Amino acid sequence: MSKKMNFIFFFPDEMRAESVSCYGHPLVKMPNYDRMAKEGVRFDKCFVQHPVCSPSRCCLMTGWYPHVNGHRTLWHLLRSHEPSMLKYLKEASYEIRWFGKNDVFATDFLDANADIYGNKNPGGGHKGDNIFGIEEEGYYTFLKDSYNKGIDNTNDMHNVKKAVEFLNSYDENQDKPFMLYLPLSMPHPPYSAPHDYHDMYDINDIEELRPYIKEGKPDFHRLIRKYRNIENIPKELLKKIQAVYLGMNSCMDNMLGMLLDVLDKTGLADNTTVIVSSDHGDFAGDYGLVEKWPSAMSDVITRVPLIIRMPENKAGHVVNEQVELFDIMPTVLELANVECKHTHFARSLVEQLNGASGDADRYVFTEGGYDGHELNCFEGYEGRYYDPNKMTEKHDYYPKRTQQQEHPESVCRTTMIRSLDYKLVRRTNGCNELYDLNKDPKELNNCYNVESYSHIRNQLEMKMLDWYMHTSDVVPMDDDNRGFKHEKWEMD
Repeated sequence: MSKKMNFIFFFPDEMRAESVSCYGHPLVKMPNYDRMAKEGVRFDKCFVQHPVCSPSRCCLMTGWYPHVNGHRTLWHLLRSHEPSMLKYLKEASYEIRWFGKNDVFATDFLDANADIYGNKNPGGGHKGDNIFGIEEEGYYTFLKDSYNKGIDNTNDMHNVKKAVEFLNSYDENQDKPFMLYLPLSMPHPPYSAPHDYHDMYDINDIEELRPYIKEGKPDFHRLIRKYRNIENIPKELLKKIQAVYLGMNSCMDNMLGMLLDVLDKTGLADNTTVIVSSDHGDFAGDYGLVEKWPSAMSDVITRVPLIIRMPENKAGHVVNEQVELFDIMPTVLELANVECKHTHFARSLVEQLNGASGDADRYVFTEGGYDGHELNCFEGYEGRYYDPNKMTEKHDYYPKRTQQQEHPESVCRTTMIRSLDYKLVRRTNGCNELYDLNKDPKELNNCYNVESYSHIRNQLEMKMLDWYMHTSDVVPMDDDNRGFKHEKWEMD
């Protein structure tokens, strides 16, 4: 009997694809990501289903788009009656070891998805001290001093060491197959890293950033700059933000290397699939912006790395066609030989791991934002419990919450459809967008109202409508309480 497949899911927070070495970044050093790409399969164009962490992770675990069951906010996590990739594995006798943050499961659903869960570190996280005074431009950029307690005292390293300890103690002859899930924190802001990584890259070596654009962009670009008081900060400061962001990526690469090394040392590499990805990206100074936004659809936010190394995959294979982050769910279940018993919209990538090309005609979709009547969805909503003594003007997220309350239209419902050649973004308020990705890969020139692109715009809008119709809901597959059975009925 062959051994069952183990899994390690290395999942940094807010890592965009273009800032990863094996995705073509000319400066950042990430040798372990390079190794993963050389030994595994790299998916060049992987897109998330939502630009914010919790909804994106809900999609990942279920294979559902955010609108299917209302998982469109930071506050509405997966509940006990809903499906989950980790729950499927746990029910199939996998040991689920989870070290890292929880931005996906409601408290009463956590036990069904993990045997061991931990995310505590007395040494703290990676947040350095603020380098600006509250009256200064730049105070709200998230740029901090380096974290002076060192890499070993970061929360992420604490969790990775727990994972290494588990791998070193694992006995494949006695223990269950495992899923080691590592949802880590960096390179999520604040832009701060242990000293060696914080100053690893010189701003003079950073390529020119995408500029702030006044025309043809949604109004949240202007408002973020206003509320964060970053309208007049110099480009050198924005480059420093990106330099520190790259340093955090290199820091995460160090931790990935620790896991790859222990797999080699223990022999577990022979029957362990390693998945490396992220929940969404980050502006990191591009477009004159920082962090992310719930209705932002730029590739710097929606395109993430996805590299999978499984035993006997086609080493070094690159899939250039588009895939979606939630494709991880059916891929893992197929490799684990676990039946998926709910309706979903994701696609298994197992054929691509064996060397096949992707689907060149596939459209990918991202959605975000809230409607004006959904007051409970917006950040800063006073009906939700939070500590008012902490959410003062000195808090990093004070500007974001204030903007959403004072300008809810700037975070309106938004949907993106993307082909290999074009991207369309439709909003319920304000600026729609259309980009010719072959001519304008950095999305600087909005063609939505350009007459020569009207046929492309109309075609994509119809494709978007069809997609909403096909994915608007899912029908339960279990029996109902009247005795009707899911299996085919026998006729009299």
